[in-house]
Amino acid sequence: MAPDYSPENVAHSVRSIIAEQLSLPIDTLKDEATLDSLGADSLDRVEIVMNLEDHFSIEIDDDAAEKLSTIADVIAYITKLVDKS
Repeated sequence: MAPDYSPENVAHSVRSIIAEQLSLPIDTLKDEATLDSLGADSLDRVEIVMNLEDHFSIEIDDDAAEKLSTIADVIAYITKLVDKS
């Protein structure tokens, strides 16, 4: 059975992965929040990208990863990638 990559599930999974990596409550992660404002350093960003790749069975190229600033950016990018697969 194929995974459910509905926009709601993608958004929840992205928030969950970010919240876990940064030890933050998931309900505090607003779309407009930047990874930097949430306290993510470069190592956190790498871990988040790796966890997203594992969770969604995708590959995020380094240039794209560097451009992902807000939670909304991450959700939109992942949604676009999983829609292609």
